[in-house]
Amino acid sequence: MSNNPADWKFETKQVHSGATPDPVTNARAVPIYQTTSYVFNSTEHAKNLFALAEFGNIYTRIMNPTQEVVEQRVAALEGGTAALMVASGQAAETFAVLNIAGAGDHIVSSSSIYGGTYNLFKYTLAKLGIEVTFVENQDDKDEWQRAVRPNTKLFFAETIGNPRVNVLDIKLVADVAHKNGLPLIVDNTIATPYLIRPFEHGADIVIHSATKFLGGHGTVIGGIIVDGGKFEWSKNVEKFPGLT
Repeated sequence: MSNNPADWKFETKQVHSGATPDPVTNARAVPIYQTTSYVFNSTEHAKNLFALAEFGNIYTRIMNPTQEVVEQRVAALEGGTAALMVASGQAAETFAVLNIAGAGDHIVSSSSIYGGTYNLFKYTLAKLGIEVTFVENQDDKDEWQRAVRPNTKLFFAETIGNPRVNVLDIKLVADVAHKNGLPLIVDNTIATPYLIRPFEHGADIVIHSATKFLGGHGTVIGGIIVDGGKFEWSKNVEKFPGLT
């Protein structure tokens, strides 16, 4: 097996991405780090971590070594640059949207989405001052275009709609989004990266309810957000102040 993760096939990435043997015990399996906090090497080290001038563990609410392995593994499977794991798929959707849109903003979403997501967008986001336009025919690029407003911040859709099981033309929607300087967020929960990698077709952010097929056993709840690393947020600082 190659030591270069970039050369690994999908099956190898499923098993090894993000994980390294423990340097002290040589343990192969990833341990569960049951800790809330971490030791700092020095006051200078602590200062740099909290100033985000240096990468490292600060507090488990922000990051945890066990969680980081999952993040790196899913990012590798999706072909993204980095990922963030959260408590559930609904949390992933909420985080992904609220880091881009705020009160007074507008987003455009396919109507063929999971019921919980639809309710989140239609009712909860409305309480936060974010308006949502639902596109009824996600294959109609003109309908996506007509939905765009000056305060629109993003497009959202699912690779395979739940429960209609209709397949998204990712490139079609991504092209309209990018024409308007907007990112496309795609929920890849049902398809998983084994069947399709949305970044390869123009998506900018991929999210998952890890509770479903990534978890696979119905024993844990989780969500994950993956950044494709290609959307140029800095081209529009005023539109995306939280990411620039």
